[in-house]
Amino acid sequence: MSEIPDNLKYTEDHEWVEVSDGEARYGITDHAQDELGDIVYVELPKAGEEVNKGDMVGVIESVKTVSDIYSPISGEVKEVNDELEAAPELMNDDPYGDGWVMVIEIKDEEELEDLMDAEEYEDVV
Repeated sequence: MSEIPDNLKYTEDHEWVEVSDGEARYGITDHAQDELGDIVYVELPKAGEEVNKGDMVGVIESVKTVSDIYSPISGEVKEVNDELEAAPELMNDDPYGDGWVMVIEIKDEEELEDLMDAEEYEDVV
């Protein structure tokens, strides 16, 4: 069974979101990394880019497939996890920790209401 921390919010695209001080850190869920298999390459946006909710913002390549990464909310990309370039397997090893993808400055707090809590996400997986 996949790990689904209670303190995070989730999208139907199997991404997690941690909200703190007007920013949202996010990445892919344990379920997503398990389905993808061994992740071998990650392409991320640049810090400073403006993104809209639902925009494709990156790509994950695994031994099984290539998947797009979508922004769960709108805002400015404040930080990206550059460590993923050299060590994309961090997304497999620690999806809720060292394998995070990026931090976005929240533009519209109301968009957070569309995210699921852990219980709702558990029903999806």
